[in-house]
Amino acid sequence: MTDRPALDVDLVAVIVAVTDDEPRLLARQDDPPRLPSGRFDPVADKTLDRGARRWAREQTGLEVGYVEQLYTFGDRGRGAGVPRLLSVAYLALVREEQPAPGSAWLPLYDLFPWEDHRHGRPSLLDGLIAPALLAWAAAAEAGAEREDRAERAQIAFGLGPARWDEVRVLERYELLYEAGLVAEYHADRGGDSGTPVASTLMALDHRRIAATALGRIRGKLGYRPVVFELVPEEFTLSGLQQVAEALAGVRLHKQNFRRTVERAGLVERTGRQDQHTGGRPAELFRFRREVLRERPRPGVPIPRR
Repeated sequence: MTDRPALDVDLVAVIVAVTDDEPRLLARQDDPPRLPSGRFDPVADKTLDRGARRWAREQTGLEVGYVEQLYTFGDRGRGAGVPRLLSVAYLALVREEQPAPGSAWLPLYDLFPWEDHRHGRPSLLDGLIAPALLAWAAAAEAGAEREDRAERAQIAFGLGPARWDEVRVLERYELLYEAGLVAEYHADRGGDSGTPVASTLMALDHRRIAATALGRIRGKLGYRPVVFELVPEEFTLSGLQQVAEALAGVRLHKQNFRRTVERAGLVERTGRQDQHTGGRPAELFRFRREVLRERPRPGVPIPRR
């Protein structure tokens, strides 16, 4: 009988909030920072979900509400000392609170500065990333590989005739990694950082996990009411739009957004106004939970400007 390879299970919590128009990720203040994580305890943890919540609570001090399983990461060589480490990642959406010592909120777009298009297309895309990716494509030995690399770069980053697709977050990060343009590529090989795109390094493959989470959130905006997990119980439509824009990384058409949100029955008026807007008081709304029974895909529309 042959020995079976050792297998260990790690639980990772990707905790996201949006505060002051800024999407944030809760990370442990290690060097480099990492996501809250720990080994699954088959005795103490009745389910993987509860294990992820336990590690989030113990390491950050937060009780997370909305949680969904994100993905299982199991590439060979991920864990030291075992042939195979499986990381089961969970996505949690919360309203920002002060975490326990040792954890801090990290601006999400410090990790992925090429993903924030709310103020126009980031200059580093055409000034640094596009030339570097095209040079990497041209350096391939075989013609078919050169064509494949160039096509992948165009589709992922909206180069040439291709349009930018905000959901392709993971695809973009993995392409930058493959081309040696992010610091993790060099850290994984024990070398210096070379000349990567300036962005925040994370431990292990935790930035890849964070990219998966951001892509999942963006993909779900249009068909699941996840954005309401990140706003107060009562909110203005401007505040709701700001949160949706922060997550999508693009500016939305104000009138179309408001019109569609109300017509879709996603919100209801409270009869109260926000007096702290700095100008004319704004009407307050709340999420209309009945829509969950009325429609199978009650998401927030993403009408671009």
